[in-house]
Amino acid sequence: MTDRTTTVHATTVHERWQALRAARGTHDPNELDALWAELEVVDASSILGSWRGFAFLTGHPIEKVLAASRWHGKRFDALDDAQPLICRAEDGSLYSDTTSGRGGAGLWNVEFRGEVTATMVYDGMPVLDHFKRVDENTLMGVMNGKPGVVLAEGRHFYFGLERE
Repeated sequence: MTDRTTTVHATTVHERWQALRAARGTHDPNELDALWAELEVVDASSILGSWRGFAFLTGHPIEKVLAASRWHGKRFDALDDAQPLICRAEDGSLYSDTTSGRGGAGLWNVEFRGEVTATMVYDGMPVLDHFKRVDENTLMGVMNGKPGVVLAEGRHFYFGLERE
């Protein structure tokens, strides 16, 4: 990670997403918030399936936790059966890390920042992952929860998901 913060200048929401996705270095959380505000909400039932994930680097402590766990993505098998931490084992196989995630999760439609959108509610800890649609195969996520659990100095963790 470099010391510079990436600033993206693009016109459409999709162009801004692509530029942020391709940018190196750290991202300004305010820029990620601004993009989030422009994305479409998504219904929980429409995001079932397996998703490959990536972090938008902002310096949030969750970034190091996910890198150490070899986080691969998330899997939504049903509204009441979601796996928040699909990780890659040493042998390359994928597994659900229910120890770090303290169990599984469920998908709900929950209000966040004045909009109702698909949200993964963790079973074993006060964590919510809110999702909005970039396109039919891409989601932006904002991890939300109690200070000291997820919020770091009032900042959220930002990530993306791409349908597998």
